[in-house]
Amino acid sequence: MLRNIDLNEISDGKLYGINDMVKADCGGCHGCSACCHDMGTSIILDPLDVFRITTGLQKSFEELLDGFLELNVVDGIILPNLRMSGNDKACAFLDQNQRCSIHAIRPGICRIFPLGRFYQNHSFQYILQVHECPKPNKTKVKVRKWIDTEDSRRYEKYISDWHYYLKGLQEYIQTAKNDSEQKTISMYLLKQFFLLPFQTSQDFYEQFYSRLEEAMAYTDQFL
Repeated sequence: MLRNIDLNEISDGKLYGINDMVKADCGGCHGCSACCHDMGTSIILDPLDVFRITTGLQKSFEELLDGFLELNVVDGIILPNLRMSGNDKACAFLDQNQRCSIHAIRPGICRIFPLGRFYQNHSFQYILQVHECPKPNKTKVKVRKWIDTEDSRRYEKYISDWHYYLKGLQEYIQTAKNDSEQKTISMYLLKQFFLLPFQTSQDFYEQFYSRLEEAMAYTDQFL
């Protein structure tokens, strides 16, 4: 999502790297699931998120759209997000005890929370959001451990590359305001990165970059 923000309004004003210590550990979030309620459409998923969830649950992307995920337009591009449901607007993946039923395969935004990402110079650093999580007495933890993702350097490169690829398309669409092109680009991306399953027997990142190269060649015609 394209936003202009003042870091001092939403964070402690610091930028963190993968090896920094940050006061983000919520101690298992015992008795609390506030961040799993009333989040609207803000938990936007990237291709790795969908790969993890579809693989872990052995369900197709289309099956997950029937109750767990939904599609929304984000700055001109159709992207999937976690669905909030019921009177309490809870994440559809919460179980009867209000705990995450997919914790081991949860999306990247959920993994880093209450951290966020601050993008600049075709990369990003982490920020500690100070108004989002009500859990008191958080303790320090290394960012690398907190995000709970193997091969973190490779993962961070992937996150940056996906973000900036989308950002370029979103900026173009908002400037061009061509509804036909917007629909064409969105449907292509939806198929290329979400509807077409990634092979579980092959390295995800290699498959992603192969698809990204194809996508860049396709979308270059619009830019």
